[in-house]
Amino acid sequence: MENTDKIKDGVITHSVLHKANTRGHANHGWLESYHTFSFANYHNPERTNFGVLRVLNDDRVSQGMGFGKHPHDNMEIISIPLEGDLEHQDSMGNTTVIKEGDIQVMSAGTGIFHSEYNKNKDQLVKFLQIWIYPNQKNVTPRYDQVTLDLKDRHNKLQQILSPNAEDEGVWVHQDAWFHIGKFDKDFFTSYQLKKPGNGIYAFVLKGDFTIGNIALNERDGLGIWDTDTISIAANSADAEILLMEVPMKL
Repeated sequence: MENTDKIKDGVITHSVLHKANTRGHANHGWLESYHTFSFANYHNPERTNFGVLRVLNDDRVSQGMGFGKHPHDNMEIISIPLEGDLEHQDSMGNTTVIKEGDIQVMSAGTGIFHSEYNKNKDQLVKFLQIWIYPNQKNVTPRYDQVTLDLKDRHNKLQQILSPNAEDEGVWVHQDAWFHIGKFDKDFFTSYQLKKPGNGIYAFVLKGDFTIGNIALNERDGLGIWDTDTISIAANSADAEILLMEVPMKL
């Protein structure tokens, strides 16, 4: 982890850089997972969270395998499939399948049980599991998923999550906004944070980027705070990035 503090003439003023090869790693055979923040047997006191962003797991689930029924409470849990599809079942009576282009959210609230399985016999599943602390405790549990048009993230930032049920994507009990963009080489854009006091955590899904004055490669993460805008440059073809704007105070 590298900290950058007050670069006077640069774009980035406060940031934390998590290179892909410094993440926690667990290989259970049927599940291979990379942990940006402390999770399960991976504990790093310098990597417990980024504001209300508590978990960012980069998971691969083998054919015919999955997570058995297990509990959660008082957490907003977001799943973003990157490849293949995953069957979801929960104690609210939902049985669904999520695939690339879908965004799934659960407000665990007062408590839920759920399971996730890769029912395919011929394809690995890759997905991101993200947890954020809610701004309300003990809410009624809920489940939602949406299917988004992948063309709407070509050379622009497609909103996939917000605090507002009427907005594009899913909604959560938190002042958080997530976007995904897929860019041509040398495409340049910027992102303006939506709420003062929020920070932004960028996670590179594919390719190479420069954010401000910091170079990022595939699966690198960069958290930035005390800023209202960031600049984003794609340095490779079909470069894809996830931006997670979150409150910095728990």
